[in-house]
Amino acid sequence: MILALNTSTRQCSIALLLKDRTVVAEQLMFEGKGHFGGLMPAVDVLLTGAGFKPKDIKCVAVATGPGSFTGLRVGLSLAKGFCHALHIPVIGISSLRALAFQLPFTPHPIAPLLSSRKGEVFTALFRWNRENELQRKEKDNCIKLDALPPLFTETTVFIGNDFLNQGNLLKEWVGSHARITPPQCWHLNASSVGALALTRFDAGDIDDPGTLIPRYYRPPEIRPKPGLPTTR
Repeated sequence: MILALNTSTRQCSIALLLKDRTVVAEQLMFEGKGHFGGLMPAVDVLLTGAGFKPKDIKCVAVATGPGSFTGLRVGLSLAKGFCHALHIPVIGISSLRALAFQLPFTPHPIAPLLSSRKGEVFTALFRWNRENELQRKEKDNCIKLDALPPLFTETTVFIGNDFLNQGNLLKEWVGSHARITPPQCWHLNASSVGALALTRFDAGDIDDPGTLIPRYYRPPEIRPKPGLPTTR
């Protein structure tokens, strides 16, 4: 069994998956004051409710970003904690890839969107090939929402994590090239992170917990004030 974590978005989630990709249990938690403090109790409830114990976890999958700075650090710390305590491997998965993975079988390119700050979004471009493998077509990027139109010159399917602020603007700016996924699909499932990780786990492709780091793709807004000493 694999434990999957997504803390890269406002709607953080956790899931338990069996080796055959069956989702045993999954919980979605929306952002609120101190909501990350409920992650460990939520994992305990998920395991207990599904009839499992921590020793049954064989691997931990975690979304590595891009996304929330605080969320990514919390998720990586929790994943590494399980890894060291249970002596099991950890696998990091791109948040944008996992979001695009939730739209199987579409013949069109998929553009996942994750909210950043100051009117920006993290985005990339993926497409399913004939072997039903999700292929990356463009690297992860952080851009203004109004800079999206020139990037898409063919029919593209959009999915994101903030339909209210992204969906209607996409319809207006991208126009006829945009195919907007229904609102109920607009959140990143931990089970998608887990399913992608299981493919790597089966191939023996695991990460080194000592070098696994978040993918921020932009500098933090909180920086040392000029003249103050910094640590290395």
